Amino acid sequence: MLIQEVILENFMSYEYARVPFKPGVNVICGPNGSGKSSLLLAISVALGQSYTERSKKLSDLIRWGTDQARVTLVLNNAKKGERRPVPKFRKDQIFLTRSLRRDGKYWFALENRAATKAEVERLLARLGVDPDNMLIIMHQNMVEQFTVLPPQEKLKMVEAAVGLESYRENVLKARKKLTRISSQDSSISKLLESAEQTLSYWREQYDKYQEKKQLQTKRRFLERELAWAEAVRRENIVKGLEEKNRKEQIILNQIEDETRAVTGELQIQRNQLGKQKDEWKRLFGDRLSLEREKATSDSTIYLCEQLLKETTMLENAIQSGNPSPLINQGFEEVLSEPFKLLKSENLKEMIQNSNQQLSKLNPKIDENKKTMENLEEEVEKVNSNVLENRIRLALLQYREKNAKIELAKMERELKDAKTYLDEDLEKAGQTGPRIAVIKSVSEILDEARVTDGYLAALSDVSEDIERMYESYSNLYLELKKKARLVAENREKALEEVKTRMRAWRTVIQSLLDRVSLQYQKILAQAQAVGQVRLINEHDIEAAGLGILVGFKGSKPVPLNAYTQSGGERTTATISFLLALQQHVRSPFRAVDEYDVHMDPKNREIIAKMLISTVKDANAQYVVLTPSQITFTEEEVNIITVQNIEGKSIIRGVA
Repeated sequence: MLIQEVILENFMSYEYARVPFKPGVNVICGPNGSGKSSLLLAISVALGQSYTERSKKLSDLIRWGTDQARVTLVLNNAKKGERRPVPKFRKDQIFLTRSLRRDGKYWFALENRAATKAEVERLLARLGVDPDNMLIIMHQNMVEQFTVLPPQEKLKMVEAAVGLESYRENVLKARKKLTRISSQDSSISKLLESAEQTLSYWREQYDKYQEKKQLQTKRRFLERELAWAEAVRRENIVKGLEEKNRKEQIILNQIEDETRAVTGELQIQRNQLGKQKDEWKRLFGDRLSLEREKATSDSTIYLCEQLLKETTMLENAIQSGNPSPLINQGFEEVLSEPFKLLKSENLKEMIQNSNQQLSKLNPKIDENKKTMENLEEEVEKVNSNVLENRIRLALLQYREKNAKIELAKMERELKDAKTYLDEDLEKAGQTGPRIAVIKSVSEILDEARVTDGYLAALSDVSEDIERMYESYSNLYLELKKKARLVAENREKALEEVKTRMRAWRTVIQSLLDRVSLQYQKILAQAQAVGQVRLINEHDIEAAGLGILVGFKGSKPVPLNAYTQSGGERTTATISFLLALQQHVRSPFRAVDEYDVHMDPKNREIIAKMLISTVKDANAQYVVLTPSQITFTEEEVNIITVQNIEGKSIIRGVA
């Protein structure tokens, strides 16, 4: 049992009333306009219902002439075993009040303490009560409304009434999740496609940037290669100069050696020439001595021969006594003495001696002459050699001078070349470690010019491209990873939808199978046939509750507002409600004037079924009916309502 008592204050036609309820069936009866429906409406409003058939504004439910109405429900919170239905309240009764004011302000109170609607909804949800579900509280004319409801709405009501809405919610959540993931998948696919296009553009730019970097690296390498090539060229120049200097030094050394040799040889020749001159002088002296001796001998011979001739002539003249008149006195006086001393024998002897001397001197003179001639030839040869050596020496000295000048010049060039080499080596060292150079400077310069041309073509490619490419590449990889995850999640979500759909279909089909059997039993008592089934079971949005009924031997057809009569629709609907009762989780249920269109027989059958069903379900059921004739069992709580002079009054409770 849920409601122990309802207290109404200035609510519609009630000025003040206290209506007790009991477990099982509570029948509220009375004539039309007595306030039966107002009592059920008051219960619904107190339970949180905000929309009613009688009024779209709750302020219209306030009794005329008053500014405030209040409905209080005394809810049963007695222990069931070890626990109370609402453990938060440690008492057997909970007072739930809803106050309405004419100015449109409404509020709830729990145990005389202000409460929000959310708190009330949580309380009722814990108790399993949904006042907006017509399968729990079916107000006046709702039997007809239920008939015309789409199968989908009927099924949702059944799920909510029996507490299986969580299965639908799970499916819908899973489908929503699948839709969201599919949307994400679609969005990510579009983003991925866009990112791929963008990345493709940036990849092209990145390739250009990489090409530019490679060209810049190549350009730097060419600068390095050029620097080292220049250094190598300088080294080669230095080496060439050093080699040339070395060769020139060798030539100079050779010239100096040759000069020294020639000078030595010339000195020897000069010494030899001096000796030869001395020898020649000696020979010449000897020659002069020999020539003098020869001349002396010749003179002696000549004089002796002349003297001998004169002597002979004199002697002959003297002997003949006829001296030559040519001989004068003076001559005779001069020559008389020597010639007087010499005799012809002596003259001849002197001539002989002189000839002998000449015979000795002539070989010597000839030998001397020959020796002098040889010596002169040797001197001439030595002079010739001296002249040649002097010429050679002069040439060598000239060559030596020129070689020294050239060598000094080369040493200056070498010094300058080494200075330039040191500068180039330092400059090259700044570009990087030494590398082997296999190209010439001109080839490197040509390649550098070509590289500069390519770099000029890529001048608009900035360094930001690498960052942009990396950024978009990372974004693309993240999107790809996310797309893969979303695809995996989509598969999981799809599997989850299928799993939850199977679970929903299983529990709903099981419920409807049991309800259908009970429904058939109830209809059989009214001499009718029918079936409850699940339609469009593979699509939860299109899935619905199919209620079929056939009266008077006809085949079961869908329950609707056009095929069956009013009584048949009511009988089928109430039969379905009764078949569903043992599965409804709410401890409180109500139906207003369900039997208006029923014939007496069906009214009695349904009443009995209602009592037996509620009894077995251990629930509290409120039935509003104009007549209590069909409810005569002692287990039914009869509440009679009358309207006297515009006031609804509870006349009796039995």
